[in-house]
Amino acid sequence: MEAQINPVQKHHDELPTEPFTETEMLEQWVKYAKRLGDKGYKIMESLLLINDPVLKGTTIIHELPNESSKIDFEGEKHDLLGYLRGKLHNHNITIEITINESIELKKAFTVEEKYERLKEINPSLETLRKLFDLDL
Repeated sequence: MEAQINPVQKHHDELPTEPFTETEMLEQWVKYAKRLGDKGYKIMESLLLINDPVLKGTTIIHELPNESSKIDFEGEKHDLLGYLRGKLHNHNITIEITINESIELKKAFTVEEKYERLKEINPSLETLRKLFDLDL
C-alpha cells in the first residue's frame, strides 16, 4: 500500500537518453500533429506543421510566425515534449521557439507536392517507390 501512496520516481540521471535522428523526430512530430488534428485541435496542428522544426543536439528549434502563435504553442508544449521524450526515448529533449514574421505557410496541393513533402520527412519513401515501381 505504501508503494501506491509514494510511487517510485526515477532520478533524472536514470531516464533514457538514446540518440535519435532529425528524421525520426520529424516523423513523431507529424504523428503528434495528426493526432491533434484528429481530435479537433486544428490550430495546434497547423502551428506544428507550419514548417519543419530543426534539430540541434537534443534541442528542437521551431519557428512560428508571430507572438500569439507562440503563446498558443506554449500551452501545448508540455504535452508535446512528453510525447516526443517517450517516443524517442530521450528525456533531454527541449523545444525552443523562435519568431519569424516572414514565414510563409507551406501547403502541398498537388500529388507531386504531397509526395515531395512526405519524401522530405522520410527519404526512404523514394526507395520504396522505386522498388515497387509505383507511379504518383
